[in-house]
Amino acid sequence: MRFPNRHFFVSLLLSRLADQMLLFLVPLVIYQLTDSVAWSGLAFFFETLPRFLAFPVCGQLCDRHRNDRLLRLSQRWRMATCGVAILGYLALPHVAWLIGLSALVGVLSTQGVMAREMLLVQAFGSARYERLVSHAQLFDQVGTVLGPLVAATLLAQIEWEAVVVFIALGFALSDVAVWCWQRRVRPDLPVPQSTSANGYRALLIAGRHLRTSPALLASIGLAMAVNLLLGTLLATAPAVVTGVQKHGEIYYGVLQAGGALATVLVLLFTARSVIPADRLGLLAYAVMALGGLMASVTAFSSLYALGFLLVIGFDKMFSVSIRSLRRRVIPPEDFGKTTGLVVMLNNLTQPLGGLIVSATAGFLATGSILLAVALVMVATGVFILWFYRDQVLPSLSRR
Repeated sequence: MRFPNRHFFVSLLLSRLADQMLLFLVPLVIYQLTDSVAWSGLAFFFETLPRFLAFPVCGQLCDRHRNDRLLRLSQRWRMATCGVAILGYLALPHVAWLIGLSALVGVLSTQGVMAREMLLVQAFGSARYERLVSHAQLFDQVGTVLGPLVAATLLAQIEWEAVVVFIALGFALSDVAVWCWQRRVRPDLPVPQSTSANGYRALLIAGRHLRTSPALLASIGLAMAVNLLLGTLLATAPAVVTGVQKHGEIYYGVLQAGGALATVLVLLFTARSVIPADRLGLLAYAVMALGGLMASVTAFSSLYALGFLLVIGFDKMFSVSIRSLRRRVIPPEDFGKTTGLVVMLNNLTQPLGGLIVSATAGFLATGSILLAVALVMVATGVFILWFYRDQVLPSLSRR
């Protein structure tokens, strides 16, 4: 990594740190303010759904505008949104301000993530792409690990409103880092293409690829089941850890950080493994289903924590598998628009998990909800492997 480019990666770290702090803070604070699992689940639904719905639109914007400008606008608006939400809450206290904050910041974060990915391809000249991605993943994971720990530490010392101010400052510093990178490097970015398919026409092209690829449809079904479990687990985690198990905010932050560290270990194994990506995907799916069943036993903290770590850690192994599949089956000229649609479909069930928690919290125990979702995941995996056995199983046996 050339010396001036360090500002780009520092910006990535600061942005991810602030984003993870907010993701950690909002469901926890809403649960503390309302003492309601239903409100916490609803907050998670509105926190995650806009992030995923925005992928197709954000991808098309990246094809039509300079990505360094999109990145800076994303960070500035995230900072401004934090300030408006705090002022609104102080003037008229209601958890709706927090839910609106997380929803809007989620959309802006999606635009920032996609703009950074495009810049890794466009702005670094002859630099080795694998090395750039390695640096990006390192800084991203550091922010993911530190985010919950920093947020939990601050919450133990100051009011949550002040923590949101710190989050806004993180977005502001991230924008300053991008500005320094622009001034030092002056990246030579390609002229945005205004002739590429967009809007409804782009979705039609992407939809055609989905209809004609059984393997792609199978991967979407499995990913939706994975994200349903992931969303339900994350939506119920604040209530389980701080409510059912009576642990404090520090313990919850350490558990979240442990999930991020488990992800690093699983990714290190995945990168060095000689096992084909498709088989790793099936392995990850099975381990996550087992983790969900373990986490459903909420009364036992150690068993729940192990299940939590298995689900969070092996999610990235499964992600590597389906990304490898997408690269094989989607034509290069339609890769962006099709991937945007696929990512959105894959992740729609994650906020649905929060909605399920909100809708059933009044008459079902949290452990029962997790158990039901884990069983749905097992049944989905068995059904899809049976239904697509002629397309999926032969390809695995040849690898």
